[in-house]
Amino acid sequence: MSRSVAAAGALGALLAAACAAALLLPRTAPAAAAPNPGRFVVECTYSHSAADDPIVFPGEPGASHLHDFFGNVAVDAFSTADSIAATDTTCAQRQDRASYWAPALFRGDEQVVPVSSDAYYRAAPGVDPAAVQPYPFGLMMIGGDHRAPGFQDTDVVGWGCGRNPRLTATPHTCGPGSPLTMHVRFQDCWNGVDLDSPDHRSHVARSEGGTCPDSHPVHIPQLEFVIVYPFSGDPSGLRLDSGPTSTAHADFLNAWEPEKLANEIDHCIELDAICGVPSI
Repeated sequence: MSRSVAAAGALGALLAAACAAALLLPRTAPAAAAPNPGRFVVECTYSHSAADDPIVFPGEPGASHLHDFFGNVAVDAFSTADSIAATDTTCAQRQDRASYWAPALFRGDEQVVPVSSDAYYRAAPGVDPAAVQPYPFGLMMIGGDHRAPGFQDTDVVGWGCGRNPRLTATPHTCGPGSPLTMHVRFQDCWNGVDLDSPDHRSHVARSEGGTCPDSHPVHIPQLEFVIVYPFSGDPSGLRLDSGPTSTAHADFLNAWEPEKLANEIDHCIELDAICGVPSI
């Protein structure tokens, strides 16, 4: 046998062994889509608390568990986007007249009155920022689920401490100077037709891998609503008026001035710019 033939045989054997070894290596899952940097944030201080919910119990004052309201100061059980569009707001962005609310937090029987909130608007992970459209005026959404049978996914609802990005399904001990926060991420796809639905959820959906389902083809900003509470230390005894802390959720009624909302999306989300300063 010639040296060239022997060398070719040896090389073939090495290639076959390498291929076999490669098949035994663990396969790496595709990386999750990175968050888009473009966003705008609006700080809205606490406004008031009331047992009202103009989305779930419209026209029925006192029918809901107790909610903490942020943003628009005039919201009650009878509110609509039209009725609050010309009223005042606690938001630093004065043209954001939307209302944000969440179940009140208690420690035992004492209410923990929140200090403020931050509303982050961005394209959901993997979504092309240029595809994001403004919310229609009057859109209603509920993020999270107070009827959830167990802990909710922290990609939807989570508890944190100050600016620490670590979120957990229930509150954990926060150190001094790092107040307790509650985070709720809303849906980012709309069906393009309805401002609400009978279950207050079916008209919106969540994207997967940067794509909205065919039934909800319109990309809208992903709203992350963060509430800041003047609380740190042992979380034992904390509860929401809707139930245990695992029932966390939040509601949104869009009453933004439409031209201003469109401008924020164009100049912040689409241009990958960071606009606004959070409260913490």
